[in-house]
Amino acid sequence: MSTCQSCGACCACFRVDFSVYELESEGGSVPDGLTVEVNGNTARMRGTDHVPIRCAALVGRLGEQVGCGIYEWRPSPCREFEAGSDACGRARARHGLPPLEGFA
Repeated sequence: MSTCQSCGACCACFRVDFSVYELESEGGSVPDGLTVEVNGNTARMRGTDHVPIRCAALVGRLGEQVGCGIYEWRPSPCREFEAGSDACGRARARHGLPPLEGFA
């Protein structure tokens, strides 16, 4: 199991906004049903604008075993997020998880 599959902190920490052109209805791959419209140009993953934050595509239990229900179709902010980055460390800290070793 990869480190990310036992964490999921990023999916329960940050708002995930992306171009509407990544939506299935616009020729992309992100399922429309898991998103909300922000404006005419931007969509957001459901659950990432609520408190507590938890992406609608996140399955499992944080810090134990998690996965992305749309991993192959996830939006660009999720594809670009790096394990071990400063943002990763902040997300892990917010959920009481230690920083990743051997990354960055």
